[in-house]
This record gives sequence, structure tokens and C-alpha cells, in this order.
Amino acid sequence: MINQNTIYYSDAKVILKRGEGREFKAGGAWIYDNEIARIEGSFDDGDIIELNDFDGYFLGYGFINTASKLRVRMMSRKKNHPVNEELIKTRVRDAWEYRKRVMTSYINTYLYQYDSPMALTMLSCRLIFGEADFLPGITIDKFADVLVIESLALGTDRMKNIILDACKEVLAEDGVTIRGIYERSDAKVRELEGLERIKGFIGEEFDTKVLIEENGVKYYVDVENGQKTGFFLDQKFNRQAIRGLCKGKRVLDCFTHTGSFALNAAAGGAAEVIGVDASDLGCEQARENAALNNLSDVVSFECADVFDLLPKLESEGESFDVVILDPPAFTKSRASIKKAVTGYKEINMRGMKLVKDGGYLATCSCSHFMDEELFLKTIKDAARDAHKRLRQIEFRQQAADHPILWGGAASYYLKFVIFQVCDEK
Repeated sequence: MINQNTIYYSDAKVILKRGEGREFKAGGAWIYDNEIARIEGSFDDGDIIELNDFDGYFLGYGFINTASKLRVRMMSRKKNHPVNEELIKTRVRDAWEYRKRVMTSYINTYLYQYDSPMALTMLSCRLIFGEADFLPGITIDKFADVLVIESLALGTDRMKNIILDACKEVLAEDGVTIRGIYERSDAKVRELEGLERIKGFIGEEFDTKVLIEENGVKYYVDVENGQKTGFFLDQKFNRQAIRGLCKGKRVLDCFTHTGSFALNAAAGGAAEVIGVDASDLGCEQARENAALNNLSDVVSFECADVFDLLPKLESEGESFDVVILDPPAFTKSRASIKKAVTGYKEINMRGMKLVKDGGYLATCSCSHFMDEELFLKTIKDAARDAHKRLRQIEFRQQAADHPILWGGAASYYLKFVIFQVCDEK
């Protein structure tokens, strides 16, 4: 068993080919297998190594894994900043200070009734966002006083307990006590790193049904069985953005998961909200969240395949003032983009046809392979086929606690657009 409280160093040096490492030099964090000319010295996969350019120029420190096409994930670019516990704690503290700064207005608006330590305890946010927080391959979400970790890279997996200890220490400096940690490292992508898929408690067991509050709406988050880490924190401000469109309106929320967009629509004064998801568990949790917020008389949930339901609703002559499309990522690789474009076009065309003339469509993609240009083109093509004209109201991205690292393409993944949908005039 690998010790997850130790940082493993090697004296090996990775030497790049001439002209390679362009993404890394532009600000990214990855060195691909085909960019490497040679490796000098011995190492074990997961060790921290030194990266040099083709001419011997020092580029930084990172951890290596020969089982992965992402051969080196970089941790530090400075010679005097070797990877050690002090550096990790500094990275964690910087990540937490950043969240407090960019979410100050949110904390003051929605958690104003608490004193500062309690407000920070109640805050739910992405605490560590992998490469964008210069801790590659690891994600940590904070749901009130619970942390959920997803570890996807061998190097950070070997030091995850050091990272978690640093999180607890840094949060404790602000009076925030973490009562439990749950690991959701059960994604298939771990196998590409030569890692087993695992989930379970780290430390003492606790009730994995965690109560959080976001935008004034309460949710139970199932950190054990929910999708990903249990709740999608990246949409918090996008959910808030649709409220003003929904007052007195009839709303259809597709791919509702545990009801977050639907409940924000209802909290914004919607007359009727229908949430749809293919997951029985998701719909069950959504109903529970509606009851938790006394919104069961406004919101209902239907377990159905959205691709089947939308044409059915159209054939029945149904229409809505607001349609929300928040699908899962239809593509997780470049190879399947063409198929994903077909899926996004289909649901957007069907969604537009259900919007009343002058009503609104909120639509998004959470796949970084479906880039902004392609996503907007796909929506444009869907509008043409639906014989609708679109007026863009807002273009939004992931919340600020999911920062976008320029040069690190994978950190920019969420595109969210609100349109007014008009019949052809």
C-alpha cells in the first residue's frame, strides 16, 4: 500500500523535445508523453521529477506517471519552490483565501445572519480545483462542514492526506471545523492512471446526507451516492440568474438532477415548475429538496428520458415560458464530439420548440471538449432547424470558485447561455 502522507522525490530529469511543451509554456500544467525526448535517472511512477527544456533550461517540478498520456503534471515552476508540505499548505491557503475573496458578496447576501466563522462554515464551494489551484489531478468540494475529495492522478493521490490535513488546518485558522471527509475517487478515468476506483470515508464515519444552503435554497447532498461529489456547485450563480425570468411563469427544467434549477425557478416565483431526470434517485432527492423548501405545491418531478419526453410534449401541444437544459457532458473525449454535437443540437431544437413566443431558453454544456465556438454554432443550427430566432440575454460560465486557468484548456468547461426565443417574424 502506498503511503499517502509522503512526497516521493527522485533525481530523475525529464527532457523535452525541441519546440515541445507549448501548452505548458502558455500557462498549462501538463506534459504529454509525445513531448518528451528522454528521461535521465531512475524513478518510480508518482515521483516528483525535474523538468528541463531541450537545451537543459530548468522548467519546474512535477510528478511523472508512465501509465498516463499526461506523462508529467507540473507542481512548481520555480527552482526555489520544491514540492514539499510547506508548498502544499501555501497552495491550499491561497485557494481558500481566493474563495473568500471572490465569494464575499455571496456570503454577505445569503449567509448574512451568521457571524463570520459560522458563515464560512456554512459556505459550500469548490475548495480545490486541480490544476487551476496548482494542485493537479485533485478536486475537493466543501459542503458546509464536510469535504468530498476526488483524486484522479497518481502523484497527488500519493500525497492526498497531506493535502487534506492542510485543508483542515487552513480552515481551522478561520474557525471552520471539518466534521468529516468522504472520498469519491470512483471515476473510470482513474484506471488510465493505473489507479483503482475507490470511494469511502477518510477518517471517522458520518451521516453522508449533508444539508447545505445555496442562494437561500436548502438541499440535502448525498455525498456517497450522488453524481460526482454529490452536487454541482459550478452552476450556483447561473441558477440565481434564471430567477427573474420565472416569476409567474410555467417552467420546464430538463436534466434536473436533484432539482436545483427547478427550485431556484420556484423560489423566483414561478407558477408551475416541472423537473425531469432519467434517474429515479435524482427525482426522489429532488422531491425531498422541494419539501425541504416548502415548494412541493409548485414543483413536480418526472422520471423520464429527456430525449423521449421533449418530442412527446411537443406532440401533445405543451408549451412553457421558460425551458432549462442542463445536460450531463455528452462527450468526454475528442473522438466523440460529432456524436455530442448531434445530441446538443437535438435537445436545443426540441427545447426551443416548447418555448412560447417571447419566452426564454437557458442552455448549457459542461464538456470542455465542446468548446464555446462549437457550442454556440450548434445552438445556432438548432434555432435554424426549429424556425426560431434567438436574442441572447446572457452568456455565463462556471462560478468563480471554479477558476479558469489560461493555458489549461480542461479548466474551462461550463458554457451557459440565456436566450429569448421568438417565432420567425
